[in-house]
Amino acid sequence: MLTKIAVLKQEIEAFSASTRDDVEQFRVRYLGRKGVLPALFKAFRTVPVHEKKQFGQELNALKNLLEDKVNRLKEELADCGDSPAKGVDMTLPPEMQALGSRHPISIVQNEITDIFCKAGFKVADGPEIEDDWHQFSALNFPPEHPARDMQDTFFVDKGAHEMLLRAHTSTVQVRVMESQSPPIRSLMPGRVYRNETVSARANCFFHQVEGLYIDKGVSFADLKQLLLYFAREMFGKKSDIRMRPSYFPFTEPSAEVDVSCYICNQKGCNVCKHTGYLEIMGCGMVDPNVLENCGIDPKVYSGYAFGMGVDRIAMLKYNVNDLRVFFDNDVRFLKQFTSA
Repeated sequence: MLTKIAVLKQEIEAFSASTRDDVEQFRVRYLGRKGVLPALFKAFRTVPVHEKKQFGQELNALKNLLEDKVNRLKEELADCGDSPAKGVDMTLPPEMQALGSRHPISIVQNEITDIFCKAGFKVADGPEIEDDWHQFSALNFPPEHPARDMQDTFFVDKGAHEMLLRAHTSTVQVRVMESQSPPIRSLMPGRVYRNETVSARANCFFHQVEGLYIDKGVSFADLKQLLLYFAREMFGKKSDIRMRPSYFPFTEPSAEVDVSCYICNQKGCNVCKHTGYLEIMGCGMVDPNVLENCGIDPKVYSGYAFGMGVDRIAMLKYNVNDLRVFFDNDVRFLKQFTSA
């Protein structure tokens, strides 16, 4: 038996492999359930007692030799690859691996952020789970405001301090005003959540970019000029905007902002519902109560705020008529943005 083990060692040391299949066949032959080594371990029971120690040592050494040989061959073939198959031209250029891409929502959000950063805004971030103060109270939402209702907001914990998923990135505006002294010029991109029925135009989560500028002597004219600059950078140099009176609890006066339809050049089409304009965001002058809630003297400072839905801008920019396709993970749709 010892002579047989010595012969096996010579065979193992002399073995070489050119493919992974060769290594696997070698492993099965010697280490498989019905292989040479298990057969020797079964034979170990029949070895005379006085030879068991020496035979056992030799058997363990053979096992270690086999395992080391298999592992070493696998590593060598993993580094160098299998030998070339017949008929393969190794001088041909390699096949290029398909690369991933940024998501269209990320592309648009980054583009929006870049435009405002050129105007001096700095990006600020905050938590997606917020308390009532930052979500509602500091932003001048009265206790009876419908946005506090469970139908609009996802509440996480209704305890002494109600915790909820933020419904707008205005919560970050509050945190910035609480932690910084004017002048403030901040941009707040991020994901928000609202308890809405999922449809072609709405989702229970979406993305926003909000902006805040606070300093001495800030006026509504400054806000309009900034938003006109944004529209022309985002939708084309010939773009125009119009501002319609609106209402938001945290701004006064407030306005909805429309951009001229870049698809029909204001002639009227299905996308703009034949109005020549597309709604893109809300804005207004920061309400003095909000400034005071955040520790900023409204008699000294004024400011403006604006906010837009990134998903809405992406729909307009790429002429997509169903919001849900952005999040279906359909590769056929996402492949359209691989060069962006």
